[in-house]
Amino acid sequence: MPDAIASGADTLVSIGGVQSNHTRMVAATAAKIGMKCVVIQENWVPHYDAVYDRVGNILMTRLMGADSRLVDDGFDIGIRKSWEDAIQSVKDQGGKPYPIPAGASVHKYGALGYIGFAEEVAEQEEALGFKFDYIVVCVVAGSTQAGMIVGFAAQDRADRVIGIDASGTLDQTRAQVRAIVDNTSELVGLGRKVREDEIVINPDFAYPAYGVPSEETNDAIRLAARTEAMITDPVYEGKSMQGMIDLTRKGFFPEGSRVLYAHLGGAPALNGYSYYYREG
Repeated sequence: MPDAIASGADTLVSIGGVQSNHTRMVAATAAKIGMKCVVIQENWVPHYDAVYDRVGNILMTRLMGADSRLVDDGFDIGIRKSWEDAIQSVKDQGGKPYPIPAGASVHKYGALGYIGFAEEVAEQEEALGFKFDYIVVCVVAGSTQAGMIVGFAAQDRADRVIGIDASGTLDQTRAQVRAIVDNTSELVGLGRKVREDEIVINPDFAYPAYGVPSEETNDAIRLAARTEAMITDPVYEGKSMQGMIDLTRKGFFPEGSRVLYAHLGGAPALNGYSYYYREG
């Protein structure tokens, strides 16, 4: 946001799915700093709950004053024409847009927040008197895990960041994480190239499709809710929770390991999937 303000922009322009957490936060930020906001909401998820486009994240996005534009295009983590058209529409109306790609992923500063996450974890570990052996996080567009990888690479433990893919487009996601890692490493002066083995992405839990929960995902959502009152969603956190539970049961984490689960805040999207959970 400092870069957006310094650029003289008056409108934040971003993109995501109908129930995007990211576009909701872009709308919130725009409202907070007094900018306009245009967000494209593409039809990334083959899900047809009757209120899917009227509740949860998109409801809050609209409530906060964003111009939310529904576009009937399918899922892709790359740069989208609908987003480029939205940027141009702001220019055509005499505004000055500040473009933010999906998930802030390939934005030059998109991964910095999770470098900060790695630094905060190290500070908290020092205060607690122990270190986490693994960090489990969901990955789709890439900047969250990429930031963590760079941050923990500075602590020589990037390979302990276990990315649980929820995109179902593993090769594209891995390539994007690689590119963000390389660009961000240079930006912050890491001083070395992150090795390929330090980028760990598990593809086993993305099925049946992006944004569509499997029965195993739903089981993980219910288990987290009923044992810890931790609310996870069918798109991101449910799948990374499923992954962590499954890996634990299969002995991936050695006995006694301390595992840090990174919850990325997707709970509002649950409202768009009410039929799945109508009886809990």
